Amino acid sequence: MVESLSEAAAEVRQNAHAPYSNFKVGAALRAASGKIYVGCNVENVAYPQGTCAEAGAIAAMVAAGETELVKVHVIADAPMPVTPCGGCRQKLAEFGRGVTPVTMSTTRGESMTMTLDELLPGAFNTAHIEPKG
Repeated sequence: MVESLSEAAAEVRQNAHAPYSNFKVGAALRAASGKIYVGCNVENVAYPQGTCAEAGAIAAMVAAGETELVKVHVIADAPMPVTPCGGCRQKLAEFGRGVTPVTMSTTRGESMTMTLDELLPGAFNTAHIEPKG
């Protein structure tokens, strides 16, 4: 059983379905329970219909009945660490906190860690939809 988020992300990256871009991404997150959930990108010939690795990991976590993530790791074969796309940043913010660390790494071992607040300053959240009193 994989204990490390980086190992889990690297392992699941191998399962990515990326026949169009050949850009495989793996993501692993640790839920508040301590359990690790993983996801990989899944492309579709109709490009907008694909799924990001982070979204897949979040979906697995929610499907298992959990709704809080405490740490994230994303890996891709790129010249520099790849940050989550804007949509995935918002998805991560939905289930994490501003201080939640997100580590982004390359398959060559280079990495960078940022908090969700650093990745998505001014995130849209429940305070934006509270009724006015």
